[in-house]
Amino acid sequence: MTPVIQQTVRFRTTPNALFDLYLDSKKHSKSTGMTASINRTVGGRFRTFDGMLEGKNLLIVPDRQIVQFWRATHWKKEDWSILILTFSRVAGGAQIDLVHVGVPAYDQKGVREGWPKFYWKPWKRFFGK
Repeated sequence: MTPVIQQTVRFRTTPNALFDLYLDSKKHSKSTGMTASINRTVGGRFRTFDGMLEGKNLLIVPDRQIVQFWRATHWKKEDWSILILTFSRVAGGAQIDLVHVGVPAYDQKGVREGWPKFYWKPWKRFFGK
């Protein structure tokens, strides 16, 4: 089994704003600079980063948690991971706790470094630091 990727990031905004940014196709696209098509329902599919990431929503708890069946399209067809994003209020704003399970060994570094590079830093800019 591959290592679990865990990251915790704080933002100067609300949990609702972070949750909405992740699941809203237009906002997601604007914040990352890459097209996103996201169905906001359980069982709904998504494609982000100009089609480089894809998957399906397994659980959505409004403003609190998103669980997805998640993969990069360059992965082997049989390789899928589980992504868990938990949103909470903290002093000064909101926090995302990410748990990413099942990322294949050949893309561990890319995914681990990709979250801050392609999400957290652009999101901090999006929210004005």
